[in-house]
Amino acid sequence: MARNSRSTFDLLALPRAALLLAASLWFPAQAPAQGYDPILARDPTREVGLDQRLGEMLPLDLVFRDGTGAEVRLGDYFGHGPVVLALVYYECPMLCTLVLNGAVRTLRGVPLDAGEDFEVVVVSIDPGETPELAAAKQAEYVKAYDRPGGEDGWHLLVGDEPQIQELARAIGYRYVYDEASGEYAHAGGMLVATSEGELSHYFYGVEFVPRDVRLALVESGDGKIGTLVDQVLMLCMHYDPTTGKYGLAIMNSLRALGALTVGAIAVFVLTMLRRERRLASSQPTHAGGRA
Repeated sequence: MARNSRSTFDLLALPRAALLLAASLWFPAQAPAQGYDPILARDPTREVGLDQRLGEMLPLDLVFRDGTGAEVRLGDYFGHGPVVLALVYYECPMLCTLVLNGAVRTLRGVPLDAGEDFEVVVVSIDPGETPELAAAKQAEYVKAYDRPGGEDGWHLLVGDEPQIQELARAIGYRYVYDEASGEYAHAGGMLVATSEGELSHYFYGVEFVPRDVRLALVESGDGKIGTLVDQVLMLCMHYDPTTGKYGLAIMNSLRALGALTVGAIAVFVLTMLRRERRLASSQPTHAGGRA
């Protein structure tokens, strides 16, 4: 399902007041005597964002570490079904927690099961974070997900700087580390990739619509997951990469409606024909005539 379209989610779309507040949080005030202006010196809105790479392949040979400290390939989590992917850091004071909490709430509302129908892979962008921290966070989110087998479907990883940066570049995830605050400036969102590692859907922000995520998983699952209703619904819905949402596909909807109408007419005609035949066979037949 390769897509060549690209669009960019950039923090420039946010109100200026929000930008100023975010900048003040990301880059704490420096010594006023030096006349340091953090906003003029460095504009984080030009360095932070999430650029779509729809249709491109993930570098599945990258090596990270799981909560036990064991080395794992990114590709270890592919090949069984679609994958929900997010880049965060586990000690983030705000945005990352909101993203992961939003992902949990959304996936709890999706009638598909992590570990059976799809996988969830979260990678820390902070090379200083440890497998122990990843394990603790994984246990926390598996508990919040509260589905049987959820422990087999959630994978929180850590890694070294080169691998983290290569993965971030591959998915278009731009982030900045501020040494003064010890925090990262980054965008919020999550992605869906196919079983083969092809980037197929981007979802921005910290709240995601369960219907849209469900359809993204069904579409990325290449017909191997989801119900018949999901497959039919896919005919009427279209993913808009500029918004990260599904909308009504007019032509497909008209075709589906036309097919349903024809089917309904056919059923009506067959019913009426059968009724007439039953009435005709129930009529008494009279032999002979009057003298």
